[in-house]
Amino acid sequence: MSIRPFFRILACAAAAWLAFSLPAPTARAATQNGWEVSKIDGRDYVSVESIQRFYRFAKISRSGNKLVLENSKVEMRLTIGGNECLMNGVKFVFSRQVESSGGKAWVSRIDLAKLIDPVLRPSFIQNAGDFRTVVIDAGHGGKDPGATNSRGTEARYNLSVANKLKTLLQNKGYTVVLTRDSDRYLTLQQRVDLANAVRESAIFVSIHFNSGGRAARGIETFTLSPPGIAHYGRGFVPADNISRAGNEHDSANIALATSIHGSILRRVGKNTLDRGIKRARFSVLSGVRHPAILLEGGFMTHPYEARLIENDTYQSALANGICDAIHKYRYAVSMKKQATRLPN
Repeated sequence: MSIRPFFRILACAAAAWLAFSLPAPTARAATQNGWEVSKIDGRDYVSVESIQRFYRFAKISRSGNKLVLENSKVEMRLTIGGNECLMNGVKFVFSRQVESSGGKAWVSRIDLAKLIDPVLRPSFIQNAGDFRTVVIDAGHGGKDPGATNSRGTEARYNLSVANKLKTLLQNKGYTVVLTRDSDRYLTLQQRVDLANAVRESAIFVSIHFNSGGRAARGIETFTLSPPGIAHYGRGFVPADNISRAGNEHDSANIALATSIHGSILRRVGKNTLDRGIKRARFSVLSGVRHPAILLEGGFMTHPYEARLIENDTYQSALANGICDAIHKYRYAVSMKKQATRLPN
């Protein structure tokens, strides 16, 4: 299935919903604002049927633990017991796994509110206003080269992509602020301060390349973890309950990440793997007061991707993918609509 522009994927036809058989119930369900809600292990979940009805998916189909919700514009794939979701082929990593209870499948309320809804309804995001300024953060620099290999340094590649992106955005009429325009060192707080010094509406894009051994490869995009959700890949700590400045834009963050991640995959997907859209507590995401994402454009430690990252054509593909995505995201969030209530 081709990945359509994310702002068009809201379904347009209502239809009947299908029931399916799952293991015996472990929790009592209730209805809130028309949503079927259940407590599972002390956390709020909503039924997949509720998701189908609200977002007007035409049908649900099931094979084993695999679930597919679909209509003419959207295909959403879920796995009971798993925490990955595919929407039109783009991978998202849920904060909680999909559960089964009472003959139904359930998705955590936080994943509904903080991921599914802003992806399917970007025009309903309340605090993602129109913008003409983009802050581009080329990661690392100066005494901090970032990841390295025999071909070069991450810091140099980050800056190269940032400069290409700057030119593309300026040609479309955007104001561009670079956190660095040369090989110089900035602390993480300095990057945050530079972004927050932009007082008008803006977005923040931090550009990086990854490291992780010769076998690791692929593209991943990070947004800030919502309060109560841990940094990807590590266990929960009490500080994860604290709301950060960047959490003001949780919905806009995931919508921006969806646009950028999907756009890049359309351009370079045949050359790499989709590692998904994930949640993390990187300092630049936590502190920036604009919608913000951090892109990892490939692994410098993978022999094939190391050659790609050095290639000017690949760098240009990344920059063009980000530029196209920013323009589509701006259009999507500028078409404001009155939000319908999600479950409390």
